[in-house]
Amino acid sequence: MAKKYCYLFSEGNADMRELLGGKGANLAEMTNIGLPVPQGFTITTEACTQYYEDGREINAGIQAEINEYIEKMQKVRRQGESPSRFCSFRRESVNARYDGYDP
Repeated sequence: MAKKYCYLFSEGNADMRELLGGKGANLAEMTNIGLPVPQGFTITTEACTQYYEDGREINAGIQAEINEYIEKMQKVRRQGESPSRFCSFRRESVNARYDGYDP
């Protein structure tokens, strides 16, 4: 099975802190206990490590998985969930973190 680089908030938990990072694990945990967290996903720390190993380039496999999860989030929005400032902020954070990232 191929390595997974993206996790929906509903797929993670606090025990996955090393894989999801502190924010990702906390968002997953808040989702799991029923707090009103907009649906989203976390790109793993392993993806970040791979990005640096690949010379600050997102490889095709990771990019395909990110695109798949973005599409999942777009489907959620089409089904009636309104966009939030949080979701926009996260996208800006990804763009700032990965220089040159332009989905």
